[in-house]
Amino acid sequence: MKKLLFTFFGVCALIVLLTAASNDQRPVIYMIGDSTMANKSLKNGNPERGWGHVLQGFFTPDIVVDNHALNGRSSLSFRNNHWKAVYENLKKGDYVFIQFGHNDQKKKPDRYSDPDTAYKDNLRFYINQTREKGATPVLFTSIIRRKFGEDGKLIDTHGRYIPACKEVAQEMNVVCIDLNNSTETLVNELGDEASKELFMWIAPGICPQYPEGRKDDTHLRAKGARTIARMAVDSLEQKVPALAPYIRRYDIVVAQDGSGDFFTLQKAIDAVPAFRKTTTTIYVRNGVYKEKITVPGNRNNIHIIGEDVDKVIFTYDDFANTKNSFGENMGTSGSSSFYIYGQSFTAENVTFENSAGPVGQAVALFVAGDKAVFKKCKMKGFQDTLYTYGEGTRQYYEECYIEGTTDFIFGKGTAWFEKCTIHSKQNSFITAAATPQGAFGYVFNNCTLTADEGVDMVYLGRPWRPYAHVLFRNCKMGAHIRVEGWHNWGKESNEETAYYAEYKNTGKGSKTDNRVKWAHQLSRKEASKYNIENVLGGKDNWNPSLKEK
Repeated sequence: MKKLLFTFFGVCALIVLLTAASNDQRPVIYMIGDSTMANKSLKNGNPERGWGHVLQGFFTPDIVVDNHALNGRSSLSFRNNHWKAVYENLKKGDYVFIQFGHNDQKKKPDRYSDPDTAYKDNLRFYINQTREKGATPVLFTSIIRRKFGEDGKLIDTHGRYIPACKEVAQEMNVVCIDLNNSTETLVNELGDEASKELFMWIAPGICPQYPEGRKDDTHLRAKGARTIARMAVDSLEQKVPALAPYIRRYDIVVAQDGSGDFFTLQKAIDAVPAFRKTTTTIYVRNGVYKEKITVPGNRNNIHIIGEDVDKVIFTYDDFANTKNSFGENMGTSGSSSFYIYGQSFTAENVTFENSAGPVGQAVALFVAGDKAVFKKCKMKGFQDTLYTYGEGTRQYYEECYIEGTTDFIFGKGTAWFEKCTIHSKQNSFITAAATPQGAFGYVFNNCTLTADEGVDMVYLGRPWRPYAHVLFRNCKMGAHIRVEGWHNWGKESNEETAYYAEYKNTGKGSKTDNRVKWAHQLSRKEASKYNIENVLGGKDNWNPSLKEK
């Protein structure tokens, strides 16, 4: 018996180790280079970025960008002092992005490398050592310096370093991304004045980091870094096809580490042109974003994509009795952490949270815009978590997790919940629909109803308004669901108007023998009318389930 137990636990330990190892096998892009590529300090609102600082925002989380580029480094000084840390971690399937030249020109013993001898030898060294580990080297020519001549054209400041890099690439059959050429073309097209927006030209009194301003033609601002990173990605997609599946192009990136266009989602939303007809994609990198966010009615077709649903959290802690600036209670509607008024809003892979705790009404997500879609999102709170506010609006939730206590899914909107997990934190009510007369309310299809330990007396719903309309179909209901199923909110008249229905549910909480007499157990024919086309279609035949997943 002991031997069997030892074998069992040994196998379990091996599985854990193998799983951990497999999780560490994501390809890594190691970046080595100078200040135009390096990560920058964010102290005092420093706007400077290297293009490597923002590169992760162009890739899925399935590949990791590990930026080792540093200010002031040449191919020589990096080799002598910093390469070892990269080399020791390199593994088969990784990449090394190599960009030197700016500082190799400097006549300092620890930096200078002649372009036709030492510089080339250093590049060959990096290439050989990278290949030795089964990784892929990629060379990048230096970006231009913004130095205009009297004729209004850029003056070359790199001399032989650019062709030398290309010659090594050809000699050793290495991909070379010519950022020098692409940035020269871009800056020439923009001209002297407009191109300043890409570089560290800062007016006095604008940035605490540079109170007297700065005029820098070498280093980049966030806009310049993102522009050049996009150029690099465009070339990589063509020249390094193995990277293509990892590449993503978003209109805006939000990141707290400075690797995006903005630090907050609200700033990103505000940057979207009013009444833009095409979709604006906003990628949000991991972080807890404590901000009260509004998508206004003139910002339509916004699509937010999170890096990791458990690590991209939009949160705030207002609740109904929180005082506003006039000393008045905010009320339920005023308590929300996230407001959506714009149409055709989509969110994927993010968490909407109200962190106020069990203090009464505290909304996490308030949806007033039509055709809102949520996929693989989480809505977390206590009372009144998800407010489907907008009368006549259509909302679609797929593979979402929604938790709360009293009436934590409530409102006038029509909403379809597909394969969602509905989690009760206390004994109370799941839904409080306020469906207008004659409209569809909530359809829960293929959902799973769960609860905290010890929770065992939860109603499926009660009517906030008389014509509440809710169906649970093909759902798995835990033992926490009360045998009565539904509550009339203390008004017998609601039993005549509310329409609460169930069809083919399973689990201990699905038994209908003791359901309230005024609830409906549907026939197959009756249940068939509850399809997405009928419930959400409307006059424009909207069907969000047909969109690419």
